[in-house]
Amino acid sequence: MTLTPENAGAASTLADRMRQHVAAVASEEHNTRTPAQLERAAVYIETTLRKAGYTPLRQEYAAGELRVRNIEVAVANVAKGKRPERIFIVGAHYDSAQGAPGANDNGSGTAAVLELARLLKTVQPAAGTEVRFVFFVNEEPPFFLGEEMGSMQHAAELKRQGLAVEGALVLETMGYYSDAAGSQQLPPGLDGQYPDTGNFIAFVGTIESSALVRQALAAFQAASDFPAQGLAAPAHTMGVTLSDHSSYNRHGYPALMITDTAFMRYPYYHTAQDTPDKLDYDSMARVVEGLAKTIAALAGATRG
Repeated sequence: MTLTPENAGAASTLADRMRQHVAAVASEEHNTRTPAQLERAAVYIETTLRKAGYTPLRQEYAAGELRVRNIEVAVANVAKGKRPERIFIVGAHYDSAQGAPGANDNGSGTAAVLELARLLKTVQPAAGTEVRFVFFVNEEPPFFLGEEMGSMQHAAELKRQGLAVEGALVLETMGYYSDAAGSQQLPPGLDGQYPDTGNFIAFVGTIESSALVRQALAAFQAASDFPAQGLAAPAHTMGVTLSDHSSYNRHGYPALMITDTAFMRYPYYHTAQDTPDKLDYDSMARVVEGLAKTIAALAGATRG
């Protein structure tokens, strides 16, 4: 079947849906070096969100000579004319590194946020609460941690508006798992403190976001039997700051990354071999099912 936004909803299971999303978004390099492919990915995301019942919003800005955009939808329980009292961000970047299709980095995170938005469309957060599902452009070099990074633009605008972000959950490389001994590498200094088998999902943040890491990890472990680990460590620890959650940290917001640990496990990271066939969609689906319950719990949500 040809993968298009129109037939993306044809998959019968969550794993199949995620497989379709990854194939549609991340079968070829897509970034500002390949603007037509980047635009196709953005249109696919917007069309899929519309099919789920949302009206996507765009945050457009200039990156060099190119116009790019973040894409956002939300579920909220906020009185008309009022500002949300607390906001949760659930986000992922949709661009790929140069020379890479980006199936795991970050087609997997993009697919996960698409499905979380669909699964949580009918929930009602606690009064005054909003959950925003955001798809960031320009996470990869040369934009990482610069002003033209999509999440930096997004976090800066939230700060400019004086909005209260209680937590940003960034989904980054979600799709590779292994039961082989020695398949998991660890940052220096953490040997022996975590498993050396790469079959878990990790909740990772800086020391400043340690409360959010503990809270989110506990909610996930209460909702799912999928193996999960948590790490709150100094910012200089290898890998702890390497995604969009750092943009929110820089603007004073608690934030964490939910990840399969990327290059510490995934042998195809930032290569032309980061293709959709490498991912474990059944495990991804189990993680997303757990995250849907986790996000609902954090937001105090009830089913509408």
